[in-house]
Amino acid sequence: MAAGSEVSQESIAALESLCRAYWYPLYAYTRRRGFGAHDAEDLVQGFFARLIEKEMLNRLQREGGRFRSFLLGCYSHFLSDEQDRARRKKRGGDYQMISLDAELPERRYLLEPADPVDAEKVFERRWALTVLDKVLATLQGELEKQGKARFFEHLQALLVGEPGAKRQAEVATILGLSEGAVSVAVHRLRKRYRQLLREEIAQTVQQVQDVDDEMQHLLAALRS
Repeated sequence: MAAGSEVSQESIAALESLCRAYWYPLYAYTRRRGFGAHDAEDLVQGFFARLIEKEMLNRLQREGGRFRSFLLGCYSHFLSDEQDRARRKKRGGDYQMISLDAELPERRYLLEPADPVDAEKVFERRWALTVLDKVLATLQGELEKQGKARFFEHLQALLVGEPGAKRQAEVATILGLSEGAVSVAVHRLRKRYRQLLREEIAQTVQQVQDVDDEMQHLLAALRS
């Protein structure tokens, strides 16, 4: 909503935040649709410029709904229009939405599983992982402000259940805590993580009652 409001420092910052957060899910979707790396980059950049030019975010404010569905729906129409016109020139006009390492998105895409998952499922999975990454970064920022950067560094593996994560006893030894204290700390972090996840998802839906459904959709996307 902030990104779709009148031009201001707040709206510019909000729009940049949206672009940075959801650029890669759209890029992965475009690549899976068969576009080359350079075309995919130009298309996504052009799409975000279109969001401004056509004031599409204002329409979302009026009509409501889920930002995930809105974004993919608008982008799918945008791609269809571009294919119909067969345009291959660089888009974006005077808008430079984000400054990225040109090779970064393609390096990430080359790590995608070589499976027959369709473009929409790729988008959904990348969307889900983007949301989780944002939440984890927020949690990390909170702990760093509390002077607990080292604490988070060693507990995050237990928090998200990463494969090969250090056993709880080893983490306790590193931090100089008892295993019980580590267990309590992990429980509290997980609780805060879930709270932040709900807050993040709530920012992408209009109705509070949609949060649970969106969370289930996110988990399903990760399992697909």
